[in-house]
Amino acid sequence: MIVHVLGCSGAIAAGCKTTAFLVDDDVLIDAGTGVGDMPLDAMARIDHILISHSHLDHVLSIGLLADTVLRQRRARGCAPIQVHALPETLAALRSHIFNGVVWPDFTRLPSAEQPVLEMLPCAIGDVLHLNGKRIEVLPAAHTVPAVGYAVDGGDAGWWVYSGDTGPNPLLWQRLARMKVAHLVIETAFADEERALAHISQHLCPAELGSELAHLGGSVDVHITHIKPGEMDAVMAEIGRLKTPHRVSALTAGQLIQLG
Repeated sequence: MIVHVLGCSGAIAAGCKTTAFLVDDDVLIDAGTGVGDMPLDAMARIDHILISHSHLDHVLSIGLLADTVLRQRRARGCAPIQVHALPETLAALRSHIFNGVVWPDFTRLPSAEQPVLEMLPCAIGDVLHLNGKRIEVLPAAHTVPAVGYAVDGGDAGWWVYSGDTGPNPLLWQRLARMKVAHLVIETAFADEERALAHISQHLCPAELGSELAHLGGSVDVHITHIKPGEMDAVMAEIGRLKTPHRVSALTAGQLIQLG
């Protein structure tokens, strides 16, 4: 199993793509601007999209992808692409994106009987079995209802994605019972913006250090969601943390292999 980092930036700029991870070639976790770099044939192979929360940098490619692959998937007789998210997230997508004003409703196109998208609710603690992959829905603590995801890599351990989150005791309670091989965790702001991080329920390096103290063992920790232009400052502060974990900045195009 391979996780391909399509995007991992907290905003856009040249060379910066927002959050999207492709698991093997058929499951997409979040749908930020990184999806736009995929070849058409690769886009058409996506069967499932798992969304962490409703913010634009994580969802904006869902509608564009649906429009792009509609013809290819219809010609191949494919089932609808299943969009998995909390009920509140799906409601936000229906109300604010697939409303016929911002974007067409691809849950009813090209027809209500055979749409290109199908929305399926999930809940924290659910375990999804998708094309041979086992993925658990994890708690996140953000300004809107949000989750993270953990992909089961078997004997190799779990690939864990925190989603956008501030301090999150429930996440560490769950991870204490899992063999974590890779943790992708956000750190959106430098410590000088700690107040903004707190208000927006993101992490800064000092808060990250406190959070990682709850994670046992020695884990490969990948930092995501850093704002463009802030990489050096944020990673320098993270580099001064005392932690047993191997911490590095995630990069677009990176491949993480499980098993």
